[in-house]
Amino acid sequence: MSLPCKPAEGPMRRHDLIFVRPESWCAALAMRSDLAADPLIARWVENGWPLIGRRATPCEQHGVAAALPLPPFAGKRRLSFLMRAEDVLSIAPPPSLGAAARMAPPTWRPTLERLDELASRHSVEARVFGGLAWRVLTGLDYLTDRSDLDLLLRIDRDTDVAALVTGMAEIEAPAPMRLDGELVRDDGAAVNWRELHAGADQVLVKTIGGVALLDTNLFLAGEMLS
Repeated sequence: MSLPCKPAEGPMRRHDLIFVRPESWCAALAMRSDLAADPLIARWVENGWPLIGRRATPCEQHGVAAALPLPPFAGKRRLSFLMRAEDVLSIAPPPSLGAAARMAPPTWRPTLERLDELASRHSVEARVFGGLAWRVLTGLDYLTDRSDLDLLLRIDRDTDVAALVTGMAEIEAPAPMRLDGELVRDDGAAVNWRELHAGADQVLVKTIGGVALLDTNLFLAGEMLS
């Protein structure tokens, strides 16, 4: 099952979905004989399924760094690719929490409903990544009994972050799964919600370009990473 998408605005961010041209995918696999023989991987793009953006390595100065995380039944490997800009058809954000709820295990759905209500109350855009997102995107079984629910909550300077993360902790307490995920600023800088809930003076900030420690107040004020 593929997810209808529109091209994303602005530069690529972590967790963005990358839809590539089928002919470009065939060319990429032609240089990876070990992967081309796998029917799931060979038909990936033909099925309308995306790759996901990742942080480039120091050796990858040009191109679009992308990954393909395989489901548990296919070994749960995370494959890396470097595509050309002209190989990319579109870039889209990950699935919304609302879209994911329809594909979530029944025991998860009350938790997702509470999270959706929390996000709405705080005027925060909520999306999912990880196993549930890939289940939505492909219809394949990415979830196990130990799977987390991975969330992306987009915040701005007006967001009551303390109340938001307190609400997440309250929702997680009776939930059947662990809530993982990040609070993401408009510029794509993200912090794990647990660090903010713990009241840490400094937080580990992640972007598509790198990782750095930053004073918590500076992160919340929109300070850029050096």
